[in-house]
Amino acid sequence: PDSQEDLNASLPSHVLAQFVSEDGELHGPQLNLPLDVSPTQLQLLLNNLLQNDEPLPYSFSVDNEEITNSVKEDAIIKLGKSTENVLQIMYQPQAVFRVKAISRCTSSLEGHSEAILSVSFSPDGSQLATGSGDTTVRIWDLNTETPQHTLTGHKDWVQIVAWSPDCKTIASGSMDKTIRLWTAKTGQLLGVLTAHTQCITSLTWEPLHRGGRRLASSSKDATVRVWDAVTRRCLYALTQHVAPVTCVRWGGQGLIYSASRDKSVKVWDADTGRLVRTLEGHGHWVNHLALSTDFVNRVGPFDHTGKKGDNLEMVERAKEKYSALGGVELVVSGSDDFTLFLWDPVNASKPVARMLGHQQLVNHVCFSPDGRWIASAGFDKSVKLWDGKTGK
Repeated sequence: PDSQEDLNASLPSHVLAQFVSEDGELHGPQLNLPLDVSPTQLQLLLNNLLQNDEPLPYSFSVDNEEITNSVKEDAIIKLGKSTENVLQIMYQPQAVFRVKAISRCTSSLEGHSEAILSVSFSPDGSQLATGSGDTTVRIWDLNTETPQHTLTGHKDWVQIVAWSPDCKTIASGSMDKTIRLWTAKTGQLLGVLTAHTQCITSLTWEPLHRGGRRLASSSKDATVRVWDAVTRRCLYALTQHVAPVTCVRWGGQGLIYSASRDKSVKVWDADTGRLVRTLEGHGHWVNHLALSTDFVNRVGPFDHTGKKGDNLEMVERAKEKYSALGGVELVVSGSDDFTLFLWDPVNASKPVARMLGHQQLVNHVCFSPDGRWIASAGFDKSVKLWDGKTGK
C-alpha cells in the first residue's frame, strides 16, 4: 500500500489477541478483538476476565509500546505487527487513584534559617519532618500546612531525618556525629545515640513487618551501626567497608544494604550482622541506593484510606502488603563513575544490568512506589527514567 488510506483499507477488522501478565502468564482465552479497540474497552474486558469485584485500572502494551489510542494505531500500524498472528497484549495494574498534574504550589513552609538538607514524609502522609543547616529538625502538619514542633539539640547540620514505620518516632542524624530520637507527636527528645566517630550520612528503619524497632545508621567513619530504638543500645557494628559509607537501606527480607566510597555495595544479615555478599562493579564511589520495595517498607500498613488499628493489626497489614510483592527485592546503585547498576542481591552477586546514559556523576536514585520505574539524578542536570525490572 502506498498511503495510510490504502494501509487502513487493506487491514482486516479484527485480530486474535491474548492477555499476558507482567510475569508472562497467559490469562483467559484468545479473543477475537476489533482492531479499533481502545484501552478503556480492554480494561472492561480484562476486569470481566479476571472477575475483579471492583473494576481496577490497567495499562496495556505490546512489545513495550503502550496502547494509548487503539490496538490498530499503536500495535498494528506503529509497530507493524501482523494481524495473522496472535497478538500478545501485556497488562499492568495501575494505582487505584490518579495523581493530578501539579499546577500550583499549595504553600511555602517557612521557618528554617539555613539550607534544608533533608525532608521526609511520615508513613501515613499526615506530617513532614525537615532537617536543616540551622541545626534544627522541624515537624510540620500537612493537613493545615503549618509548623508543629521545632526540635533543638544538635550542634551541627542535620543531614538526614527518618520516620519509624509506625509514625511514632523520628530519627535525625547530624554532622555532630550523633543520632537523636524524638517523639513525633510532641517533639520531645527520647534519647541520643553516640558511637560514630564522624558525621552521619544515612538512616534507615527496620520495616514494620519485620519488627520495626531497630534502626541502622551509616557514617563517614566507614561503619554501619544497628541500634535498638527502644533501649537505645547499639546492637552491633558492620565494619567491613574501607571508606566512608554513603547510604544504608533496610530491606524487607531481613537484609541490610550499604553503599560506600570503597566502590562496593555490601549485603548484610540484619539479625546476625554477618556479611552475606559484596556487590562489585562500580569504578568509583557509590553515592546512593534504592530498593524496589522501599515504598512498601516505608509506608507499611498505611494507605490513602487512613485506616488505623492496634499494633498487631498494623504488623499483619504490613506483612500482607509486602508478601503481595512476590518476594522480589531489586537494588539500584548510583555512582561517581556516571553509571547505575541494577542488582538482585537476594539471589546473585552479578548485576542484572549496567545502566549507561548519565554524562556526570549520579547522586540520587529511587524506585517508583510500584517498583516499575527507576529515576536517577546526576550532576549532568538531568533526571533519567529506566525500566525497574530490566534496567533498560
